[in-house]
Amino acid sequence: MTTKDEAEEAAAPQMSAQMQENLAKIEDLTQRMVEAVSRKRPHTPALDGPGLDLYMTASAAFMKEMAERPSKMLEAQVNYWADAVKHYMEASEALAKGGMKPPENTGPTDRRFKNPLWDSHPYFNFIKQQYLMSSRALEDAMNRLDGLDNTDRKRLEYFTRQIIDLMAPTNFLATNPDALERAIETEGESLVRGMENLVRDIEQNRGDLLVTLADKNAFTVGGNIGTTEGSVVYRNRMFELIQYKPTTEQVHKTPLVIFPPWINKFYILDLKPQNSLIKWIVDQGFTLFVVAWKNPDASYADVGMDTYIEEGYLTAIEQAKQITGEKQVNAVGYCIAGTTLSLTLSLLDKRSDKSIKSATFFTTLTDFSDQGEFTSFLQDDFVDGIEAQIQQDGILSSYFMTRTFSFLRANDLIYQPAIRSYMMGEAPPAFDLLFWNGDSTNLPGRMATEYLRGLCQADRFSRDGIEVCGEVLKVSDVKVPLMAIACETDHIAPWIASFNGVAKMGSKDKTFIISESGHIAGIVNPPSKNKYGHYTSDLPIENPNEWKGTATYNQGSWWPRWGEWLAEKSGRMVPAREPGGKNHPVLAPAPGTYVSENVAI
Repeated sequence: MTTKDEAEEAAAPQMSAQMQENLAKIEDLTQRMVEAVSRKRPHTPALDGPGLDLYMTASAAFMKEMAERPSKMLEAQVNYWADAVKHYMEASEALAKGGMKPPENTGPTDRRFKNPLWDSHPYFNFIKQQYLMSSRALEDAMNRLDGLDNTDRKRLEYFTRQIIDLMAPTNFLATNPDALERAIETEGESLVRGMENLVRDIEQNRGDLLVTLADKNAFTVGGNIGTTEGSVVYRNRMFELIQYKPTTEQVHKTPLVIFPPWINKFYILDLKPQNSLIKWIVDQGFTLFVVAWKNPDASYADVGMDTYIEEGYLTAIEQAKQITGEKQVNAVGYCIAGTTLSLTLSLLDKRSDKSIKSATFFTTLTDFSDQGEFTSFLQDDFVDGIEAQIQQDGILSSYFMTRTFSFLRANDLIYQPAIRSYMMGEAPPAFDLLFWNGDSTNLPGRMATEYLRGLCQADRFSRDGIEVCGEVLKVSDVKVPLMAIACETDHIAPWIASFNGVAKMGSKDKTFIISESGHIAGIVNPPSKNKYGHYTSDLPIENPNEWKGTATYNQGSWWPRWGEWLAEKSGRMVPAREPGGKNHPVLAPAPGTYVSENVAI
């Protein structure tokens, strides 16, 4: 005769030996994770969240609304309570009748809930509906707050969205049907692989968690990406100068120098031959030089914007002139390198130096009056925290910059990759763009502070001027012929902000183009793919909305249009130039040595 306990034990689902073994492995991995987290590097707490001022401001606004218009705030609470209780009662009644028909989904499709169980399974559907109701309630409560200035409202919206995204049921194993199904199908093997991925990421980031977005073993810079043929023809402590091997018998007389951003590495412009802007430029018959910036360590703590201009831009331009025997170059600046190219052009105007014949700006900001999606990170609480961290490290570590950029697209760059890696146990994909995205660099301490304080916060360059290299530089001093390419959905350098900066430049020859897509895909947009179009307009560059309202949509990449414009600024054709020269011996093959340096802080 069996006891009641024995009967219940016999009736309960039995865990397989494989499942028990995998759960034991998870326990071992948990110990490794605890050890890795214990070695976490100390950092300024201000970098982890907003300062008390935002909490106090939001609380004061809430209390003011409660005192002056209590019905307005209570209405939001009552609506949420009513929706939540009503849904609970409906779900309970449906379950009592042996089923649960999900409510009609009238909202926008949310790809986080694409598993059919979110609609068909009573448990998962209840959790999903309650989450969506709670999300709407948070947004509603925030929208009902009056008395906030524009900056505080933007910050409150941002951090509210971060809370909503963080608390999605898909981010937790017990409420993620995809992860639970995978765990059962693999008898816990997916959880073991996921735990191994999690521990690996924590160990590789010295106790911090940064999700690996791409297979780091799938790509080698100079092996299967960054392969356009060229040579390092000059090197100093700031950069290596790469001159690319010509592919045409003749080239335009005026050389072209590209200054990529030093927040990431230059090979975004040379990922694969079929989408390489570098290769395309060489194939169009231009003598091309590209700057590969040094990845700085703590010894670069005192390197500032003036150092980048003097030892970077002006030196690279001088070397390109010496190698080609030309008196002028055309220049390209991408993102922060475009901002610094603008400063350089202003400085050259002060010095009556005509070394730059024309300039092209890719997704460049020079007017920071609208800080866009970075508003949350450009207030004193965060910038003070960055300065304190710089005092400790000498540099701004790539870790903090990568984390900041990722939170701007948290679902795409944090939560969804984390779910695939840690819950589903999947290996990171072999994706070259994500590989590059994770290959970021550090920033010198003084330069980072000057950029954040003087340019981003104070907006001095577009207002009263910013002192660099002994001169007060203004955006109105940018007077060379120029073309600016902005991207329609760019969340880092919004096209309107880019437009407003170009509008303040002093050049009489300005061309503005808006490319479809975002900060990277809008620029790395080869004609062969015919993927994203672009907008052009003959209106003066004065009012962005009027300009866009009259703009003509053009199918396909902006590259050929820019190539024609650049050719007009590049003089007659001359025999092709091989890299280097008598006084510039080849130091290394492209992509050089600096691009492969990784400096851990």
